[in-house]
Amino acid sequence: MRVPAAEDNEWVDESVVRPFALTGGRTRAGGEFDLMAVVKALSADAPATCGPEHGNILWLCTAPLSVAEIASDLNLPVGVVRVLLGDLLDHGLIVVHRPTPVSQLPHGGVLKEVIDGLHAL
Repeated sequence: MRVPAAEDNEWVDESVVRPFALTGGRTRAGGEFDLMAVVKALSADAPATCGPEHGNILWLCTAPLSVAEIASDLNLPVGVVRVLLGDLLDHGLIVVHRPTPVSQLPHGGVLKEVIDGLHAL
């Protein structure tokens, strides 16, 4: 019996298996990666133990990029990118700068006082 090829069936989508294969079935990242977290590669060279997607992330992140930008540039789901970033973080190949939590941002009154002070100059 012949197994139909993907091109024989329009409903077959090869990307259904791909994210699962890229992460080895893992769904959780080694660290928490907010969409706005900024990632910077410490080196553009990926070790031999890394997969091609890891190398692509390192190459992209020679200039700092957010997690959302990495996912968009690689055309991969954010969940997959988070798992791959966790691998790179565990190996010490990237640094991550997380956004400041809203609770730690200055109160609106402080900002108004700064603006008023600048207008007074």
